Amino acid sequence: MENISFFLEAVGKYQYLQNALLAGILVGIICGMVGCFIILRGMALMGDAISHAVLPGVVIAYLLGASFFIGAMITGVLTAVAIGYVSQNSRIKHDSSIGIMFTAAFALGIVLITYNRGSGVDLWHILFGNVLAVGTSDLWMTIGIGMAVIALILLFYKQLLISTFDPTMAQAIGLPTKLIHYLLMIILTLVTVASLQSVGIVLVVAMLITPGATAYLLTDRLPVMLGLASLFGVISAIVGVYGSFIYDVATGASIVLVASVLFVIAFLFSPKQGIVVRSFRTKMANRNKARDRTAV
Repeated sequence: MENISFFLEAVGKYQYLQNALLAGILVGIICGMVGCFIILRGMALMGDAISHAVLPGVVIAYLLGASFFIGAMITGVLTAVAIGYVSQNSRIKHDSSIGIMFTAAFALGIVLITYNRGSGVDLWHILFGNVLAVGTSDLWMTIGIGMAVIALILLFYKQLLISTFDPTMAQAIGLPTKLIHYLLMIILTLVTVASLQSVGIVLVVAMLITPGATAYLLTDRLPVMLGLASLFGVISAIVGVYGSFIYDVATGASIVLVASVLFVIAFLFSPKQGIVVRSFRTKMANRNKARDRTAV
């Protein structure tokens, strides 16, 4: 209780903690929402690809003194287009083209960083994030991206819903499925950019997948899944920032660990999918069968 009261007092006193909490909450919401579509479409590897592919764009933007948002957007979209082009115009399958393109882009980013060691590019913050260092301008950018992502999901919700659960029907009724796919890639890139300062490139894929996967274990309805994933993202951000501040550990990793703990709890104790719950039901069913046989 003393730690919690101390943390709440510190939040009211220090602007950087307020910024960290707000940024973390926003990132938790948008990562949770977008992650649901990524999981349902079986595109977890694509999320990993886009999150790593933005690195060279971020580095080039830093070196040129430009906004890393622009650099990340350009390389993220280019990588998504390149993955589709390679898989559609060669014998290489989609998962293989993803592996080739995102590792190449990530390697290019590492080479640019190591080549420009004296330029002030901070590899640690780019890769692993530092939400406690979020400034006012970064916070406003995160708010802007968050509002844009939520608006796009709400605006194209029906199209995303149909193309996710029944792509054949989506094509039959004339929906531009390829355009919807690239729209999702743009949204994914926006989320990655918004998450850079909070959890970093390496850990953003965890925030994209883990809250959505946790929600997926608890419900079969997409609207409920979106709400639960956002809630788990928010809880992860708040508890993660708290743990980072109190125990002086890496913030991004702390946030991801909280999300992972929530997933393990759902994996074990989900009412329908939980391993422990299913094992208990099986034992009870076997016991009832044995009792019925004895009665007969």
